[in-house]
Amino acid sequence: MSEMAELEARLADLESHLAHQNETVTGLNEVVTEQWQQIDRLTRQVKQLIERLSLAEEALEKTQGPAHQRPPHY
Repeated sequence: MSEMAELEARLADLESHLAHQNETVTGLNEVVTEQWQQIDRLTRQVKQLIERLSLAEEALEKTQGPAHQRPPHY
C-alpha cells in the first residue's frame, strides 16, 4: 500500500470516528436537556408543595388553637 493510500485510509477512519463522536455528543446533549427540564419541573413542584404544606400547617394551627397543643412539659 502506498503512503498516500495509507494516509487516505487513516483520514477516512478519523472522519468516521469524528462523525460517530458527533452523533454521541448530540445524543448526550438531548438527554441532558431533557433531564434539566425534568429537574426544573420537579423543583417547581417541590416549591409548590412546600407552600401548600406551610399554608395547611398555618390553617391547622388556627383551627386547633391552644386546647389541642401539648403542654410545655412534654
